Amino acid sequence: MTTVVTGASGLLGSALVSALRDDGHEVRRLVRREPAAPDERFWDPAGGVLDPAALEGADAVVHLAGAGIGDRRWSDAYKRELVESRVSGTRTLAEALARADGGPRVLLSSSAIGFYGDTGDRAVDESAPPGEGFLADLVRAWEDATAPAAEAGLRVARLRTGVVLSGRGGALARMLPIFRMGAGAVLGSGRQYVSWISLPDWVDAVRFLLSREDLSGPVNLTAPGPVTNADYTAALAKALKRPVMPVPAPRLALRLALGEFADEALLAGQRVLPRRLLDAGHRFAHPAIGDALAAVL
Repeated sequence: MTTVVTGASGLLGSALVSALRDDGHEVRRLVRREPAAPDERFWDPAGGVLDPAALEGADAVVHLAGAGIGDRRWSDAYKRELVESRVSGTRTLAEALARADGGPRVLLSSSAIGFYGDTGDRAVDESAPPGEGFLADLVRAWEDATAPAAEAGLRVARLRTGVVLSGRGGALARMLPIFRMGAGAVLGSGRQYVSWISLPDWVDAVRFLLSREDLSGPVNLTAPGPVTNADYTAALAKALKRPVMPVPAPRLALRLALGEFADEALLAGQRVLPRRLLDAGHRFAHPAIGDALAAVL
């Protein structure tokens, strides 16, 4: 099949593009600069520019583009950038898909488990209602922006992704230098849940969803074994053969350093289960945190 990928240069996109090509599929990449390769097509997501011809003849789109949620402190300006890059970009793509003649019939659109807000100890699946907070509001608007594609008859799946584990990028890679120095610590109480997925399992889940014509709507891309922050910290320290600091990182220090992001993404937690993937028969290569860390490190 021919798949169009946005965000193809990022951690998730580059891994997915490589896997699809290894499978023998053709990939087109949407880029925000002048195309420099035969497989590239231009788009301007914030400006609402995407020629539907760039999509014609393709079978599916995997939409991963957007400013990184954890890349910077959540200032008011960066929160506006997060909304603009994710909501406007998704709407630009969905509207172009609705207009494309002979274009893709499948859209897998990136989303996040932040949709559920802070779930505490409560386990949730795709049937759970939205939570509260900036991130939950952002994810709702982000998912709603796919509506033009769904209304045009495309199968639309919303990829509610957890913390993706990779030694090459993302949250885990940023933590590795600290843990390798023996300075890794539990965050706050450590009781908040981390819903994670290894990068290879994330790629396999997307490939699975591309092939399953019966799956649309929200799909949680998380491993079936969410863990508390304390257990995650211990597992990472064990994988690196380093100690954990005896004193947790204090809530106040995290809030001063990271602002609202600390409250919603580090000190709050989501205990999220991949119910729809499991019910559809998808199998995870790394269902346990220890095995996943060993695989990606």
